Amino acid sequence: MPIDAPFPGLEEFVAAVGEAGQRLSQIDASEGAAGNISVYLGWPVEPGSDFPHEEAIAFPAAVPALAGGSLLVTGSGRRLREILCDPPANLGLVRVGEGGRTGRLFTSPRRLFDRLTSEIDSHLGVHQDQVGRTGTNFHAVVHAQPVFLTYLSHIPRYQDEELLSRHLLRWQPETVVNLPEGVGVVPFLVPGTAELADATSRSLRSHRIAVWSKHGVVARSDRSVKRAVDRIEYAETAARYEYMNLTSGEAGRGLSEKEVDRIRRAFGNAKPRRRR
Repeated sequence: MPIDAPFPGLEEFVAAVGEAGQRLSQIDASEGAAGNISVYLGWPVEPGSDFPHEEAIAFPAAVPALAGGSLLVTGSGRRLREILCDPPANLGLVRVGEGGRTGRLFTSPRRLFDRLTSEIDSHLGVHQDQVGRTGTNFHAVVHAQPVFLTYLSHIPRYQDEELLSRHLLRWQPETVVNLPEGVGVVPFLVPGTAELADATSRSLRSHRIAVWSKHGVVARSDRSVKRAVDRIEYAETAARYEYMNLTSGEAGRGLSEKEVDRIRRAFGNAKPRRRR
């Protein structure tokens, strides 16, 4: 959903990233320096006094759909819980150049990182895919490592996308409303690689959140950074219910598939088609 002019200032998104990082820490989804966040802004953005230092950078792959726009990105090795204390020190602003092969990185004099997040390939890939396909001028991508979702992804049967979605959506109507397509599953791939970026982009075409098997999750939103974090929280809460059910001998049955479909229809979400 594109944002209309007059466009919000950069400071609004800087604050939102800090608040998102704090929430991920509160739900135990970003131990240490785990997790990263990026936001695409498809209108002219001025770095201002917070990001006065400028340098040229090259992207791992061309992102032509993002050309002329900007990306607000967390730095590698930074703790998401600390962003809110000093956002400019933990974030970089990238202005994407013509053709989408290079950019200009703007940072603070208090910069606490050497380079942008190690998962920049996946962030750029998802933004490129979504912006190129939909034409939106705003898009947020969040990677986190919530405990229960990540644990379930180590169990072979939960690596099946249809089974995982069915088992997660059965615990709360709110999960069905906010994640009607279910949860995507990306098989284990080495972090920070082009292969992971490609698989993630494909999964997020039909889902709002995808599990990185044996690693964590990635969520997206074309409405707000917090909306992407909400999706992680809904999915993680469902995974906690599923874990509780496993430890109790699977005593709970949850919502039936018919009840889940009724909820989808009531909130205007048709049942997603099965992949072949």
